[in-house]
Amino acid sequence: MRNVTKDNITEAFKGYMGDEMEPRSREIMSSLVQHLHDFARETNLTHNEWRTGIAFLEGCAAIESEDRHEFVLASDILGLSSLVDMLHSRPDATSSSVLGPFHVSGAPPLPVGGDMKRDFGGPVLLAEGVIRDTDGNPIPGAEIDIWQTAPNGLYASQDEAQDTYSFHGLMTVGEDGRYAFTTVKPVEYTVPTDGPIGAILDACGRHPWRPSHLHYIVKAPGYRDLVTEIFPDDDPYLDQDTVFGVREDLVMKYHEKPASEFPEGMALSGKINAPFLAVEFDVTLAKA
Repeated sequence: MRNVTKDNITEAFKGYMGDEMEPRSREIMSSLVQHLHDFARETNLTHNEWRTGIAFLEGCAAIESEDRHEFVLASDILGLSSLVDMLHSRPDATSSSVLGPFHVSGAPPLPVGGDMKRDFGGPVLLAEGVIRDTDGNPIPGAEIDIWQTAPNGLYASQDEAQDTYSFHGLMTVGEDGRYAFTTVKPVEYTVPTDGPIGAILDACGRHPWRPSHLHYIVKAPGYRDLVTEIFPDDDPYLDQDTVFGVREDLVMKYHEKPASEFPEGMALSGKINAPFLAVEFDVTLAKA
């Protein structure tokens, strides 16, 4: 097409797509380019601004690695990750929330009642609950992948001082659907700001803080996989999470209990000699 103009270039792009193109791909690409071109026209995007955007993408690619997913983090801080989560959450199940860029696959088995605290200091947290279906019935054999930061606010993939699976565990529940584990109380932390994401946050006058949380991926045959997080109700960043991950039904409450009330049958039973924190949080899965 030799007579391309600023007004018809979008339709020209759509006309270049082949007839054999998969329909959903055609829908997504058409809409993406429509919005992208409309954005440039609406803002009268300059060459320098265009180059700044390209430099941002190149900066993300330059530090992208197996342990650092800067493009995922970009999606997170722009709210896209959470928007996609909310578009596809089921209202009758536990809300999904962001996976984040620091999940490590292949976590070691963690028995029900097991401990992720290991040798790290900090308040002991006992987290337990039941994995249920939308009718309230326990789901036997459900699998829950758990991870969090260490007390220094870093995930294992960020911190050379931690082993690969520090604060990671993979638990399979029994017939009662109950999960239970001990760990160190999670802490609030900042997303990495030493790359392009830090520049975006600075430009927007935004802070990089996330409220403290536990990450869960919950799976069971015949049910939709759930990627989510749970947050304590007293965290100072609960209402200003920089990646927009908090949902009302994902907010939990810690209860401080004396050592004498620590339950039997846990890995740390008989080893707790100070008050500990406890939380119960049930997870509801929707059928696939």
